[in-house]
Parts: sequence; C-alpha cells; structure tokens
Amino acid sequence: MANEKTVKVRLVKGLRGTQSRHRLSVKALGLGKVNSVRELKDSPQVRGLINQLHYLVKVEE
Repeated sequence: MANEKTVKVRLVKGLRGTQSRHRLSVKALGLGKVNSVRELKDSPQVRGLINQLHYLVKVEE
C-alpha cells in the first residue's frame, strides 16, 4: 500500500454563483474555504469529481 498515488487538490475559486451539485462535490472532496488543500488517493471517483470542478480547483500531482 506504500505505492498508492495521491493527488493534491486546491480550491482556487469561491463557490458563490455555482451550481448546488458542484458545491456538494467540493464538500465531498473535503474542501471548504478558498486555498484549502487536501491530499486524496488517486482514484477514478476522485478524478471524476475533479473533472466536474475543473474551473474551481487546481490539481498538484
């Protein structure tokens, strides 16, 4: 399990004016305020959320 890849996700834009589904997706990623960062396991589910929120988040691999 030491070989698990991770992805750092940073929220770079505020949630004001976004769709409610996208706000829930940001919360599912564990991000709260702007510039908050989470290190998540790289999986298809996480990548799907990141693709949905491409305009709100920045990915650092």
